[in-house]
Amino acid sequence: MPKDTASTLALRIGQASSAGVKPVNQDFHGALVPRGRALHLKGAALVLADGISTSQVSAEAAEMTVKALLTDYFATPASWTVRTAASRVIAATNSWLHARSGFAGLAGDADRGHVCTLAALILKARSAHLFHVGDSRIWRLSGQSLEPLTEDHRIALEGAENVLTRAMGAAPRVEPSYRCVPVEPGDVFVLSTDGAHEHWSARAVAARIAEGPDLDTAARGILDDALKAGSDDNLTVQIVAIDALPAAEDTGFETELEALPVPPLPRDGDVIDGITILRQIHSNHRSHIYFARLPGGRRVALKIPSSDARQDRDWLRRFLMEEWIARRIDSPHVLGAPDLPQERSSLYVVTDFIEGQTLRQWMRDTPAPDLEQVRDIVEQVIRGLRMFHRREMLHQDLRPENIMIDRDGTVKIIDFGAAYVAGVQEAAPARAEDGVMGTVQYSAPEYFSNDPVSWSADLFSLGVITYEMLTGALPYGNHVGRIRSPRDRMRLRYRSARDAAHPIPGWLDDALRRAVHPDPARRHPALSEFAANLRAPSLAYRARHQVPLAERDPERFWKTLSGLLALLCLILAVLAMR
Repeated sequence: MPKDTASTLALRIGQASSAGVKPVNQDFHGALVPRGRALHLKGAALVLADGISTSQVSAEAAEMTVKALLTDYFATPASWTVRTAASRVIAATNSWLHARSGFAGLAGDADRGHVCTLAALILKARSAHLFHVGDSRIWRLSGQSLEPLTEDHRIALEGAENVLTRAMGAAPRVEPSYRCVPVEPGDVFVLSTDGAHEHWSARAVAARIAEGPDLDTAARGILDDALKAGSDDNLTVQIVAIDALPAAEDTGFETELEALPVPPLPRDGDVIDGITILRQIHSNHRSHIYFARLPGGRRVALKIPSSDARQDRDWLRRFLMEEWIARRIDSPHVLGAPDLPQERSSLYVVTDFIEGQTLRQWMRDTPAPDLEQVRDIVEQVIRGLRMFHRREMLHQDLRPENIMIDRDGTVKIIDFGAAYVAGVQEAAPARAEDGVMGTVQYSAPEYFSNDPVSWSADLFSLGVITYEMLTGALPYGNHVGRIRSPRDRMRLRYRSARDAAHPIPGWLDDALRRAVHPDPARRHPALSEFAANLRAPSLAYRARHQVPLAERDPERFWKTLSGLLALLCLILAVLAMR
């Protein structure tokens, strides 16, 4: 009996493939169900591909397509969504297949190249993600009928057989059809190639699945029925039944929260799992942070939840996420995390120790920084933010307290407790009651107006920080936190950073105004453009503030005009003498 929820996704899978009446089977298929946190964050995958019959190398294409997706998808960052990760693998595989045909002298001849169809089903958390190229299909069993979840990429030409309009390897680029559907315990999905589904009966398929002792037997029976019905092609069927789903709030960190106790607060010199505690460096109502040393001498920061936070499971999940994120971003401008000397016996996180000061302290020590200092800090923060955004993460709490400057002047982003990770959000969507995760003064207005949030929210926060470094104030004061609707958001009025006390160039003030614009669509389209606009006027600014030559350089204007008039008089005199 299917259960509504379990500690993890529980599946039963059956598969079968046959050459049928043909001498060679050009179909290929496979399935992979990882264990542990990978199952929560990446899901389980079933993939099949059907090589086109006119090509002698299409079986190789089908095998490569399936193996690449099953291998490379699980090697993509866990922070990526299923759609991003699978689409990039499919695009790369398609390019490889098309190039392989070119190397074999088959460029432009899709009928003989490395070409195949693709149907892939990735089950993650409580959703099914479907990817489809060609005429292989994905179905959902509904009672005694099969609900088609994909549409064939093929057309029927007059007087000819059906022709694929989209296939793996047929062109330099391919656009797979994508669909995401919610799933329930008891759902059954079927993947098939045309040699099977063009010759089966939906009622017979349902009966095979319901009556078979296992799904492998059911899959073989479906192929036998299709062959008896006259199939003259290769046949492949995959069946997956969902027996249980993880809880909606399960991010994959639940096992650690259940299994690991919170350790007692250590004293100087104590050793936790091979990590030597040197001294306490910070403590608040949420956590205690210690300066510590690994066996090899590397200095680290070890953080332990406080007694007040031990019952707050949502906060503890975010607590564990900090180290998880730190391990997945490799940048000198983002706080990292070391490999631990031994298996963790209690609940704590370990990150690199940064010897330096926060940007907040730097701002207190440097109340009137020069522009080059500000640009250098902003550009380093941008390098760190880019690494977040490339992995489909948002920091969401960028503020001077969460930016460190070490003794070498390297700027590092820290504190990932409020970070948004698309892949984790997909596994366990955040709840509305979680509210705004960042600090009000630096959070983008769209958080408060419940509008869609993107990477430009981090740009807004960086723009506010840049404004504050230059002026010591905030561009909207405390008005952002009062926003409750899109109309409130558009009522915000930017306070110019340029005044008698801060005589910055007008074009620099324009760059700040754009970075912190209440409308995300009117901010810079890229972090790099914001950095560039801090060094030189934008083209738009120049166009709006173009000063006539007569005003910029009157002497040059009149000399040029006089020269042109003299030349005109000379030309007229020559013409008059003819």
